Amino acid sequence: MTPADDGEEAAPPLAHVAVVALSTYFVVVWGAGFVATRIALQYAAPFSYIGIRYAAALVVALLAFGHGARWPQSRRQWGHVAVAGLLSHAGYLGGSHYAQRLGLSAGVTALILALQPLLTAVIVSRWLHERLAAVQRVGIAVGLAGVALVVGERALAGSASVASLVAIVVSLACVTAGTLYQREFCAETDLRAAVCIHFAATAAVMLPLGVVVEHFAVQWNGVLAAALAYHVVLASIGAFSILHLLMRHGQATGVTGLLYLTPPVAALVEWAFFRVAPTPTMWLGMVVACVGVAMTSVFGARSARGAIIEVRS
Repeated sequence: MTPADDGEEAAPPLAHVAVVALSTYFVVVWGAGFVATRIALQYAAPFSYIGIRYAAALVVALLAFGHGARWPQSRRQWGHVAVAGLLSHAGYLGGSHYAQRLGLSAGVTALILALQPLLTAVIVSRWLHERLAAVQRVGIAVGLAGVALVVGERALAGSASVASLVAIVVSLACVTAGTLYQREFCAETDLRAAVCIHFAATAAVMLPLGVVVEHFAVQWNGVLAAALAYHVVLASIGAFSILHLLMRHGQATGVTGLLYLTPPVAALVEWAFFRVAPTPTMWLGMVVACVGVAMTSVFGARSARGAIIEVRS
């Protein structure tokens, strides 16, 4: 979900060492989460796993910070937040999980989804008539070139099928639409309330889909339980709590600048767990793409209306 003003007064700045430690946790947990997904999908179908994950995360979120949240005051606003959540979580994860299930590596999945700020920048420039800075326009071209290097090599090697690429494009489109929808209709919603509503809406859609489409294909074991605990506790709750803390202390821009390290993190963790070694071309493409995305969102944010980055809790 989009970092937005949650209505709380800014707290005093954190010590530099604390900012570095918390930001590092956030980036590593997010990047490694793609590999945790690959592990989980060995034992559970995508929709079924997402439904279970978000039902569990909803319970934990309500207990952790639901009591202090400021909830929307109208059914219309509840609906807007739910739609933003379905796009940013159900659509995003449904597509990305199926992309990995169809053979796309965790590193490449993370890299393509890192294009979200680039796609958002193009849309706000083309249809919302917000002028892009020169550095943003260059960043878009650089980012796309980097991804083209990686995806082209994977496609030629036969490890990126058409079906997996279609699934990841759907994921990218959904999370971008969710970012824009959140920005347009939910910018003033309390961050804690929005997270709970997002989790509830996603669980309410994905659990029935898992039953109908996948016959709730879940093979319970210790490995699946560990992946689920990782996603619920470390990612959905832990990463959100750290994001919320950093935002309160005025560090949202700094977190945005580190988010583009997630594709290399995902590639390194996948290498460690699955022995899928990134090639030199893949490393080069990742570096080029991450530089392009950073140019578009971090530097361009100085002249745009807010940061164009989506955080999936």
